[in-house]
Amino acid sequence: METVHTIGRRKASVARIYVTKGKGNIVINGKDYKEYFPLETLQYKLNQPFKVVEQEGKFDIKVSVNGGGINGQADAIKLAIARSLCEIDIENRPSLKAEGLLTRDPRVVERKKPGQKKARKKFQWVKR
Repeated sequence: METVHTIGRRKASVARIYVTKGKGNIVINGKDYKEYFPLETLQYKLNQPFKVVEQEGKFDIKVSVNGGGINGQADAIKLAIARSLCEIDIENRPSLKAEGLLTRDPRVVERKKPGQKKARKKFQWVKR
């Protein structure tokens, strides 16, 4: 197996990952993933696709991610990892799809409208 390249997106975040056979090292923007994402919940998100297909510690991943916040970045990486696992072995697809890991979350911040305070909130209206 050579390198597999996939892309994942969430909100304003874009993650490009390169997957190769290895010992389970995940490097994000030149840092170890535990250093880049100090929260346990975000680290769990990255390992979730591997746990579903029972392939933990079998691939090395090099990630380039930019845009958005840490939550959006973690979700973008999770989607990219799930897509790469499908590309490596098509047998992984049904289990990943059942967990909802192959679905791109389309929710983004609604734009602010002119004449309003925020996207939905209006300025206070006074009758008299």
